Amino acid sequence: MMTTPQHSNHAPMLGQMMNKPLLISGIIKHADRYFGDNEIVSRRAEGDIHRTTYKQLHQRAKQLANALAKFGIGASDRVATLAWNGYRHLELYYAVSGSGSILHTINPRLHADQISYLCNHAEDQVLFFDVTFLPIIEAIAARCSTVKAFVLLSDASHLPANSVIPNLLSYEDFIAGHSCEFEWPNFDENTAASLCYTSGTTGNPKGVLYSHRSTVLHSFASALPDAMNIGSRDVILPVVPMFHVNAWGIPYSAPLTGAKLVFPGPALDGKSLYELMEQEQVTFSAGVPTVWLGLIQYMEQQKVKFSSLKRTVIGGSACPPAMMKTLRENYAVEVVHAWGMTELSPLGTTATLQAKHLTLPKAEQDALLQTQGHPLFGVDMKIVDDNGKELPWDGTTFGNLLVQGPWILDHYFKNEGGHVLEDGWFPTGDVATINADGYMRITDRSKDVIKSGGEWIGTIDIENVAMSHPAVLQAACIGIFHPKWDERPLLLVVLRPNVALGKDELIKFFDGKVAKWWLPDDVLFIPALPIGATGKILKNKLRETYKDYVLPSK
Repeated sequence: MMTTPQHSNHAPMLGQMMNKPLLISGIIKHADRYFGDNEIVSRRAEGDIHRTTYKQLHQRAKQLANALAKFGIGASDRVATLAWNGYRHLELYYAVSGSGSILHTINPRLHADQISYLCNHAEDQVLFFDVTFLPIIEAIAARCSTVKAFVLLSDASHLPANSVIPNLLSYEDFIAGHSCEFEWPNFDENTAASLCYTSGTTGNPKGVLYSHRSTVLHSFASALPDAMNIGSRDVILPVVPMFHVNAWGIPYSAPLTGAKLVFPGPALDGKSLYELMEQEQVTFSAGVPTVWLGLIQYMEQQKVKFSSLKRTVIGGSACPPAMMKTLRENYAVEVVHAWGMTELSPLGTTATLQAKHLTLPKAEQDALLQTQGHPLFGVDMKIVDDNGKELPWDGTTFGNLLVQGPWILDHYFKNEGGHVLEDGWFPTGDVATINADGYMRITDRSKDVIKSGGEWIGTIDIENVAMSHPAVLQAACIGIFHPKWDERPLLLVVLRPNVALGKDELIKFFDGKVAKWWLPDDVLFIPALPIGATGKILKNKLRETYKDYVLPSK
């Protein structure tokens, strides 16, 4: 006879494991102790190539931590950076957060007014910057009311002779004379570690405050085989900047796994990236589609191939299937399509195949790889309608995408924007489908979706079809007012150099690729698309530019 177990009134038994907090300092200590000789190569803003190791970087991070403490930087004080990807920036990542302060990475591609706003909003105490950004600092220094010193990430020889910047120091002078002995403090793993601001296109950016716990968990998850799949045998060149959501976590996941790091500094053109990748035998890279566009163009013009690059993660905005095909078939580079947000630390999904997908026809495999992907462990997601009702995972029904997890935002810095979560879920602002296997495909941002006659048209699908035409370099689709249908699609196209393409020919190219009522009502060929600070096409600017555009009558 079976008996029903009775609920006990006793407290739950605890595991008998060491209670060591998950801290960012643990990552660099591990890299020093177990991968100390592994290299970090940087193209510096000064123009030369610099080489160091994890052991040496750890020593200088401790030296910097002592310098910051002597300067008066304490627990939870904000320390700002305006810097490219490089070893000094990486030293700041560990010295600032590891000592209990908060690293605030600022995007230098923002307008000067926005940069000074962010410094004041974050209440930054010190601002470290690369020599490239000297003009920006000279323009904003007087407006940064909380900053007590500006530190040029170089030696004294690069300091300007007569500068308007108050309390200007060189980095090498700032750390000189300080001991390389420093005991990283232990504290609550939920302590704030770094601060990134959203790249919002309307209103002021909002701050997202990451904890040590969230950062370390994100680092573990992002290195997994079905995520970025990185290890100690990899040579990683992050094209994605360290000021853009912490370079998608690579400055943490690479030392955690012992991978060699190669930093491109300010030289992000196709020629410079290709030459550095070949010189250092890079195996893995990560970046937004616009960067890969320039690299592919250079390689096509020079008729060169990669000798070592095996795979890349592409995210930040949707990667056109035509670009994936070019990288895979012409250059033997595996493309992992990824999706995330500043509010997600940033990684949420990656598109890789499961064992059961390996026998599918290639077209079906490609369709899966072109989605934004499958959630990492730690990320849960669902789609809902405008009333909050959960929608089915059938791969065709699309709704508002919500997520939750231990490295996903709970509320914005200083509680700006008020209550954010919907019943414990974060609303991403994306419109998406999810298939039965959990693969998520974004059809649009909720603010970009075209509402035509009560139905939604996803602009990303239209853009992907346009960019699969051999004459098209870039494309963007926006909704334009229509007296009968409310909105209809206008397609804006940048052609490849020295090619011709007519509107009717391009629209005919859509036959059989999208529903007939999705076809663009008009096509405009323009010289360039507006690109934002994180490499995304600025559709809000396009909507403003073409707000009075009149579609041709049909």
